[in-house]
Amino acid sequence: MSSPVWHPYAHLKTQSTTPKVVGGSGSHFTLESGERLLDATCSWWCMIHGYSHPRLVAAIREQASELCHVMLGGLTHEPADQLARELVRITPSGLNHVFYSDSGSVGMEVAMKMALQYQVLIGHPEKHKMLSLMKAYHGDTTGCMAVCDPEEGMHSLFASLLPQHHFAPAPTAPFNATPEQVACDLAALREVLAQHHHEIAALLMEPLLQAAGGLNMTSPDYLRGARKLCDEFGVLLIFDEVATGFGRTGKLFAANHADVTPDIMVLSKGLTGGYLGHAATLATDRVHSAFIGDTPHHAFMHGPTFMGNPLACRVALESLRVFEEENYLGKIAQLNHLLSRELIDDEQLRSHSKVADVRVLGATAVIEAHSPEALKGVGDFARQRGVWLRPIGRWLYTMPAYITSEAEMTKVTNVMKAWFLEQ
Repeated sequence: MSSPVWHPYAHLKTQSTTPKVVGGSGSHFTLESGERLLDATCSWWCMIHGYSHPRLVAAIREQASELCHVMLGGLTHEPADQLARELVRITPSGLNHVFYSDSGSVGMEVAMKMALQYQVLIGHPEKHKMLSLMKAYHGDTTGCMAVCDPEEGMHSLFASLLPQHHFAPAPTAPFNATPEQVACDLAALREVLAQHHHEIAALLMEPLLQAAGGLNMTSPDYLRGARKLCDEFGVLLIFDEVATGFGRTGKLFAANHADVTPDIMVLSKGLTGGYLGHAATLATDRVHSAFIGDTPHHAFMHGPTFMGNPLACRVALESLRVFEEENYLGKIAQLNHLLSRELIDDEQLRSHSKVADVRVLGATAVIEAHSPEALKGVGDFARQRGVWLRPIGRWLYTMPAYITSEAEMTKVTNVMKAWFLEQ
């Protein structure tokens, strides 16, 4: 009997039977069939500690015996208070206020509402649109779809439903670009801001790594320039660090590469080590203070039922402790070195006729093919070799758990290369 579960992004007529996962340990999960697969994507980039981490499992069990959930409306609890203090401590200086929600998409919805309401409260109600970047992906909820790439993104079917926002060209200068190379990207951003800043509340971006939109890797100088432009044109800067946060780009947050503080930052995915859904939208004093006033409009009208869930806050706290105590930034540096050696330095791979580019940043690597057809069947190919890979369009990528060993990581890169070199 087939399952009634409706799976994400699936073509129902042609989808194959979905394997059933019955457990997991470390970098692997186990299927009902007995197969043990090395997860090269750590479950959409969130299981940064791998599966069944004893400290995270224990944290959930301990918290469950005390308090599983209570509303944050008019109440609080210690895990929520403690996690907020920790997030203020570890994020870029100045992000002193934390609003919780239950997913990255909702965290971004919160950020956009916060930015628009901020502009209204400081006397600029005409600033009611967002500025996003081409190649952006910020989530699948309605507000988020409206700031995803409208041309190559996955939401064109819903265009008639969505509000219209502004878009700037995606930056093209790579991570290690010179300031001169970045100048062209910033000039394009300036042009859009100069023309439309009077109606733009905030600029949204995935800093350094545009993830689901094609794993586009960009320069820290672009972040510095964007910060200056936002200040010049009276626009808030929002960093979507849902995918980039908690070490994915090689530093704790992508913003740290540029020593930039956005006005609003959104965190999710690795926040709880992937063990429970949770998100946090952080804001600076400048944003927060605008909401202090006497009118009904000064209340921020948003309140997810499960925001600040005690279980999620407690496991997030333990995830942060593990990250810091076990030197995860060191582990990520080792993964980065291996990914660069195995993929970037492989001239045969880079010159393959089906390969358009090979990129590595932090614990992220991608082989960009010239077309999606070049990757048709790669999931089954990898599974036969004990690895779980799930490409996005024409991008074959890995975002491994940070506890992935050198031998395991080499196995992943060998499978990725074999798809192109051994067929």
